[in-house]
Amino acid sequence: MSMARGIPFLDLVTPHVETENELTGVFRKALHTAGFIGGPMVEEFETSFAEFCGVDHAIGVSSGTDALRFALIACGILRGDVVVTVPHTFIATTEAISQSGALPEFVDIDERTYNISVEGLREYLEKGCTRNESGALISLRSNRRVTAVVPVHLYGQMADMDGIIELAEQHGLTVIEDACQAHGAEYFSRRLNRWTKAGSMGRAAAFSFYPGKNLGACGEAGAAVTNDSKAAAKMRMLRDHGQAHKYHHDLEGYNGRLDAIQAGLLTAKLAYLPQWNAQRRERAAEYNRLLADNEAAVICPYEPSWSHSVYHLYVIRTENRDEMIGRLKSAGIGTGIHYPIPLHMQKAYSWLHYSPADFPVARCIAAEIVSLPMFPQLTAKQQERVAEEIVNFTGRGHTRAKLVLGAGAEAIHDTTDLRAV
Repeated sequence: MSMARGIPFLDLVTPHVETENELTGVFRKALHTAGFIGGPMVEEFETSFAEFCGVDHAIGVSSGTDALRFALIACGILRGDVVVTVPHTFIATTEAISQSGALPEFVDIDERTYNISVEGLREYLEKGCTRNESGALISLRSNRRVTAVVPVHLYGQMADMDGIIELAEQHGLTVIEDACQAHGAEYFSRRLNRWTKAGSMGRAAAFSFYPGKNLGACGEAGAAVTNDSKAAAKMRMLRDHGQAHKYHHDLEGYNGRLDAIQAGLLTAKLAYLPQWNAQRRERAAEYNRLLADNEAAVICPYEPSWSHSVYHLYVIRTENRDEMIGRLKSAGIGTGIHYPIPLHMQKAYSWLHYSPADFPVARCIAAEIVSLPMFPQLTAKQQERVAEEIVNFTGRGHTRAKLVLGAGAEAIHDTTDLRAV
């Protein structure tokens, strides 16, 4: 197979070539105005992105990690508090928690959506916690106060936010969304009786604009969003050395600003994001069609009726993951694994003293997932080649991953078709 006919896992060249004139115009504007830090381009992007997410405030920062860290601090999470999240995510989620001074503790994921299990969270809060004499929620594991939950909208699909928010309200927790992979994803809230955007349901949310994201900068960038004006004001200070005004430092902050050139590039790209997300959904539907007859060997992504995923990644499961990746590589087809080692099994978190068996669904998923090529400009012909290689490989008698339906897996509670709502 000629590599000239290869299919990349991700194409970052084509969208930039297609928008080259608009993007280079941003550089020219910065050069002609010397507006490199802050200023009108950053403010324009913040206004546009807040409107896109359906929130009052967007705060441009230097990365998605900074966005989550600043959101945690601004929402009142204190040093020593416990923040609950999932082990199946990129380490930036827990880095932000640890670096804000809090302690991450984990809940297993739902086997079909790969997002936080609502039932797992319920069990953690009801059986893994107690109340102290002052009524504070205390983790039995660490004997520390539990104050927040960070659901991760993984692979472009939102977590089941109604259930999470209901539990958070019952137990007095702050919900901060990790939406770093979910720009434009939607969730039908039965509580609100309407579709909502990623980033609009928690007290605050974090987005990454790493170049490979659905909305990517040409370098590092991120944003936090919120409807809380006080939290927004604090995040603006945190990103800029704690300054309320120049040389007036109300608190000790960070150097976490979004530079103007990246903001301008993001504003230009934001106009294309709905189209690009729609193309990703079309490509996902095509993969589903092509692989439908192969369900004995492959599990395709599950999209509940209450979800409009933006397919940052298209992730399948198979028991013969490594062999499949090798077969696709030999055919010139790029793949990825997101993520091969759950965080509770990482050396960086050995000090948390979790057992590898503690989160069986996350561990099972991590051993079986493969991310296939997914980007807006992916063609139907390219997808046919990918599917052909998978079908030929799995046709040799391989079986698909088996649903474990263990701790963390749960039934989707409503099968009503909400896509037309």
